[in-house]
Amino acid sequence: MKRADFEAAYLRAHRSGLLPKRIEKAFALLESCTLCPRACRVNRLKGELGTCRAGRQPEVSSYSPHFGEERPLVGFHGSGTIFLTHCNLRCRFCQNYSISHLGEGQEVSFDRLARMMVELQALGCHNINIVTPTHFVPQILRALPAAIELGLRVPLVYNSSGYDSVDTIALLDGVFDIYMPDFKFASSAPAKEFCGARDYPEVARSAIKEMHRQVGDLFLDERGIARRGLLVRHLVLPEGLAGTEEVVHFLAKEISRETYVNIMDQYFPCGDIPPDSALSRRTTDEEYREAVRLARDAGLTRLDDRKRLRIIL
Repeated sequence: MKRADFEAAYLRAHRSGLLPKRIEKAFALLESCTLCPRACRVNRLKGELGTCRAGRQPEVSSYSPHFGEERPLVGFHGSGTIFLTHCNLRCRFCQNYSISHLGEGQEVSFDRLARMMVELQALGCHNINIVTPTHFVPQILRALPAAIELGLRVPLVYNSSGYDSVDTIALLDGVFDIYMPDFKFASSAPAKEFCGARDYPEVARSAIKEMHRQVGDLFLDERGIARRGLLVRHLVLPEGLAGTEEVVHFLAKEISRETYVNIMDQYFPCGDIPPDSALSRRTTDEEYREAVRLARDAGLTRLDDRKRLRIIL
C-alpha cells in the first residue's frame, strides 16, 4: 500500500454519516455497562463505577510520541500514544500498575481528547495509538468528529489487552485502521489467578477473529510503516504460564500465517505479585528463545524484529 493511496477508515465513516449512530449505540451501553466482558451493569452515565473504575468522562494519564512500540508503528517519528487511565482487565502484574489500578491520570473533555490526537499528528507521529481503549470506546468515538474537523488523518490504533467484547469491537468496524490486541493467556487457570478473568482465552480468541475480519493482515506502506491491519502482542511469562504454543498455533491456524506478531520478553515482577508466585521472577533468555522458536515452527514469519531491550532493576 502506497502512502499516497491511504485514507483513514474513520474519514470515510465521517463522510457517510456513520459516526453519530455508532456514538449513540456506544453510549447506550454505559447506562447499564456491558462495554466489556465483565458486564458490570453499572450506570456509568450517572457516575457509578464497575471493575474498570472508569466513569462517563475520558481520563488520560499521558500522551506523547512513543519510540518503544513495534517497528511498523514507530517508523521515523514515533507512534502517537495516548495512555488512558484505568483498565478492564487489571492484571496483577501490570507494568503500568499506577495507571491501570491506581487511576493515575485526569479527566479531560471530549474536545481536549480530540486536540491531543491532532497535536500528536502535528509532531509527525505516524498514527494515534490509543492505549487501553476498551473501557472508553464511547468516549473515543465521541472525540473523533472534532478531531477530524481539526484535520486528523493518520491511522487510529486500538491497543488493548485482548479482553474485548465482540459486540463493542463491531461498533468500531470502519473506524479503527489498526488493531493491536494482546493475547495474554491460552488457558483459564492463570487468567483467573492473575487477572480474575477465567474467560479470557475464549474472549481474546473471539475478539481477535473479529478484529482480523475487519482489517485483515497488517499492511505497510513503501516506507515500512503500518497503515491498516492486525498486529498481535504476546508477552512471554515464566514457567510457560502464557501458553505460548497454543497462542501461536491459534494465530497461525485460525487467524493467518501472515499475522504480524510481537513476541515480548520484557516481563518482570511488579504490581501485586507475591514473592512465592511463579511470576516472582522475570523471564529468561532461554524462555524467550523457545517462544520465538514455537512461533516460527507454527508458521508465523512476521515477527517484530526490534532490538530486544532488557529492563535492569
